Formats: sequence, structure tokens, C-alpha cells
Amino acid sequence: MNQELVERIMRQTTAPLLVEQLKERIAEEHARRLSFYAWIDEQTKAEFINGEVVVHSPVRRKHWKITDLLSSLLSIYVRLNKLGVIGTEKVMVALTRNDYEPDIVFFKAEKAAVFEEDQVLFPVPDFVVEVLSKKTQKIDRTTKKEDYAAHGIAEYWIIDPEKERIEQYLLLQPTDKTYFEPYIYLRDEDITSKVIAGFTIPVKAVFDEQANMAALQGLMKG
Repeated sequence: MNQELVERIMRQTTAPLLVEQLKERIAEEHARRLSFYAWIDEQTKAEFINGEVVVHSPVRRKHWKITDLLSSLLSIYVRLNKLGVIGTEKVMVALTRNDYEPDIVFFKAEKAAVFEEDQVLFPVPDFVVEVLSKKTQKIDRTTKKEDYAAHGIAEYWIIDPEKERIEQYLLLQPTDKTYFEPYIYLRDEDITSKVIAGFTIPVKAVFDEQANMAALQGLMKG
């Protein structure tokens, strides 16, 4: 697709002018991005997406309950096995053009080893989770999915609170720039991460506290 776009521009007699205009727009967007960094604080849930600041509404109980249940399983498992670090809600990931605050991120140990205590912008994660809401589901399934794949995020989970299912998107090769069709896991099935080695849980444990506790005990037993 990118090569096709380049070829379309090069067929235009005004190609040099178009490139200069694009450079100007990119410079303007970069200035807005720096202003966004100066404006954002720990209490504000916002992202910088394709040149625009997107401020998010407070999440519903159902949303943060799912995030809490899954992040507890991930955090315990990752720490016990010294695999890296898990971040929740307010970890800002800075990609080439956009800044996102995914619901959950995972960084492998070698990448996390260089993080500083006062760091506020973080590099490309190895694994990302987004919990759908009515206002975010379109961007989670389009812009973010495309951007995550383009930056080599090997595994992306989309959790649907209404249907109680998990969509698992994978890059089958490190050089891939797009996700293959997702694997869909329903409430009564188990899901296994391809990036977080050995991490397998019942999908139900993401939606049900009792199932979550049972899964947590199983992970701690090894």
C-alpha cells in the first residue's frame, strides 16, 4: 500500500510541491505533539492519534474490572517467571507518529531493563491488550490495530466485555506488518499467549472473580 501511494505521487507533475506540503504538515503535527506532552498529566487519560488529541471518558466498572482481573494474572505470572514487566492503563507508548495508553502492555525483560524510574514515554511493547468500549472500539480495531502491527507488536488482544470473548491477533513472522485473521476465544475456552511463554488461562478468568482466583492459584503453583 505504501509503495502504491508513492507511485501515485510520483506520477503527479506537482510531486515536489506535494512533498514540501507534507513536510510542513508533519512539522506542524510534531509541534502539536510536543504541546501534548507538556499538557498531559497523570490524572488525564488521553492519547495523541494522527495529529489529534483524543481525551477519553472515565471507564465503566465493567471495563476496569476486566483490566484488573487480567493484569493481576499477568503481573503475578510475569514476575514469578522473571519474564519482564506488565503496565496498566497509564503507560504511554510512543510510536513513530502516535502516542497510546493501552489498557495493558507487556515488555520483555531485556527491553524493560533499561527503563528509568522517572520515564514517562515508553517504546514499542511486545504484547498489548485493549478492552473495548462503545467509544473506543472503532479505533481499537482499525488505527491501533494497524499501528501496532506496523511497529512489530507481536501479539494484540482485544477483549469484548459484551460478548465475553478475546480476539488474539498475531504477527506470524517478525517482518510481518499486518496481523492475520484473529483467533477468537470464547468464555468456556482457554487462551495461550504466544509472546508470554507458558501463560495459559481460562477466558472466564478475565470476566469472573471466582474463576480468576482459581486461575491465579494455578499460575502460582507453576
